[in-house]
Amino acid sequence: MVQSQWNQEEASKQHAGVDKLVYRSNLIGSDRSVCNWGGGNTSLKTVEKDFRGRDVEVMWVKGSGSDLATMKAQHFTGLRLEDIKPLIERSEMPDEEMVAYLSHCMMDSKHPRASIETLLHAFLPYPHVDHTHPDAIISLCCADNGQEIAKEIYGDTFVWVPYIRPGFTLSKMIAEGVRNNPNAQLVLMEKHGLVTWGETSEACYNQTIAMIQKAEAYINDHIQESRIFGGSQVETLAEEQRKAILAEVMPVIRGAVSDGKKMICTYDAGDDVLQFVNSKNAKDLSQVGAACPDHLVHTKRTPLFIDWTPSADGTATLKEAVREGIEAYKEEYKAYFERNKHEGDVMFEAAPRVILIPGIGMVNTGKSIAMAGVSGALYHRAIAVMKGSTALGEFVSLNENESYNVEYWPLELYKLTLAPAEAEFSRKIAFITGGAGGIGSETARRFVSEGAHVVLADLNLEGAEKVAAEINAQYGEGRAKAVKMDVTSEEMVIAALGETALAYGGVDIIVNNAGLATSSPFDETSLKEWNLNMNVLGTGYFLVAREAFKQMKEQGLGGSMIFVASKNSVYAGKNVTAYSSVKALEAHLARCIAAEGGEHGIRVNTILPDAILQGSAIWNSGWRNERAAAYGIEPDQLEDHYRKRTTLLVNIYPKDVAEGIAFFASSKAEKTTGCMLTIDGGVPAAFTR
Repeated sequence: MVQSQWNQEEASKQHAGVDKLVYRSNLIGSDRSVCNWGGGNTSLKTVEKDFRGRDVEVMWVKGSGSDLATMKAQHFTGLRLEDIKPLIERSEMPDEEMVAYLSHCMMDSKHPRASIETLLHAFLPYPHVDHTHPDAIISLCCADNGQEIAKEIYGDTFVWVPYIRPGFTLSKMIAEGVRNNPNAQLVLMEKHGLVTWGETSEACYNQTIAMIQKAEAYINDHIQESRIFGGSQVETLAEEQRKAILAEVMPVIRGAVSDGKKMICTYDAGDDVLQFVNSKNAKDLSQVGAACPDHLVHTKRTPLFIDWTPSADGTATLKEAVREGIEAYKEEYKAYFERNKHEGDVMFEAAPRVILIPGIGMVNTGKSIAMAGVSGALYHRAIAVMKGSTALGEFVSLNENESYNVEYWPLELYKLTLAPAEAEFSRKIAFITGGAGGIGSETARRFVSEGAHVVLADLNLEGAEKVAAEINAQYGEGRAKAVKMDVTSEEMVIAALGETALAYGGVDIIVNNAGLATSSPFDETSLKEWNLNMNVLGTGYFLVAREAFKQMKEQGLGGSMIFVASKNSVYAGKNVTAYSSVKALEAHLARCIAAEGGEHGIRVNTILPDAILQGSAIWNSGWRNERAAAYGIEPDQLEDHYRKRTTLLVNIYPKDVAEGIAFFASSKAEKTTGCMLTIDGGVPAAFTR
């Protein structure tokens, strides 16, 4: 049950006016069962001084493209009401004309463009207005008998408005409906949402919550648990089985939905999702249509329902069902576009944003983990609405043409233009071994700064988690993930790549960077030391590359692998036989994989750095002392020694290596594979031949 979150002590700290409007808006948006992500709008009417010092009536309304849960004062737009109120006398006003007109009414040209539903707020004669999309209200508004049931719940205090796309006409219909009903306390917008109002910000918020609670109470009284969605038909697979299957299937899904542009895929097994996908009516219900116009841009009109019988050993059949299902979905979407398109329309990607799998759960797709999360969050709301609507009657939605006109509505598309431009590594997933170390962490930050999602794999899980937390705090939750992995353990490598598939859908970039180093004269090199180097730097690089190669082939999207080798790959260093030998192995292993990967679009290149002392666990171990002894100098003289032996007289830092890795992974090197790049300041003995 939705509860009031209003805190009088907190509210009293807010300045009257926009600050209090921000407080109310954030409360509304913080509960997604009250308002969808990015949807809804709030307003305040007040008197302020204009640029000439005159008192003018101003309406503050949510700006387009913002989200009620997180928006601040700068995300609201102030408009002069004396310029807007006369519009209600008009009989019609096209969207483009309305947007242009409102731009002239702004108190400050730097404010964001006003909400699509600005006139809805302006035409209602109340100081505070809320427009929301509560699950319970939309359940009522998407039930075939919703208007009749609304009379039982609200008596004669509601105004019912038939579905019409937001804009001038809808705003005028709402205003006239309220004016013609002196008892009106709320507006119910068919297949859309709720409008409420109040004399104060608190009164408006309380009215919103109270109207939702009435609908919730009625719905709850009519829900029969055993009959929700027709009852259960399929058993959920055990969590371990679900994840094992999905770890193999997610790269297939990602490859199939990535037409031209890669997509990030996420997995959701919430209780409500499993109850829905396992039910008798899920397949038919899911194809009725979107529960609310706000969902369409992020979920498309319908999800893809995979008609598959769950089984613990059904991975192969699920892969086939997914491939066939996504292909069929894309063909139908193209046909839907052709049936409804207007001149100048450009089709979005045809692949589904929501994929429902019985016994497994839901997979969501998007250009980032955040946007895949939005698709998922909105489908949770759709499930809640269908649950409520089917408890009351029959679930109904917008028809096909109405849906298309919302999905490709210019005013809705404008919100998408507010998103920042995509960067070099947007939509890409990078898996970095040794992710907690100097090179690994610097590489992760370099990739994420240009849009990537990264997985930091390291035996030092605490260190990897610290780096991931720092990245997520700066760039957004979910952009980085830490996993514990010993590169010498086949089981842990397979598990780590599986976790990557579950978290993001697959992998595009592999950075083989895990390292260690030992030093001893050749005749004193033990078998244990030899095997340690070979296991970590040889077998470990092989295992990670092999498992990633499999995922990349399943995706069919190509990929890039970068091996962080060493100048010792081509230079026979003194007292480092084991280390130098396996570094040579790495460089040649990379070339061997490049030879096989080309036909799959998988590029493999190698970086040859030297003496990266900064942030290195290797150089903070006995290796520093051993190398200093080999050169006959003190450990604290080592950095200067390495600088002086380069032709450029420079030291090499992790960020320098990260830059080389980023180059090989980028589009700038899309025609380069099997290559070795030295980043050592110029050590003549290690010049490649």
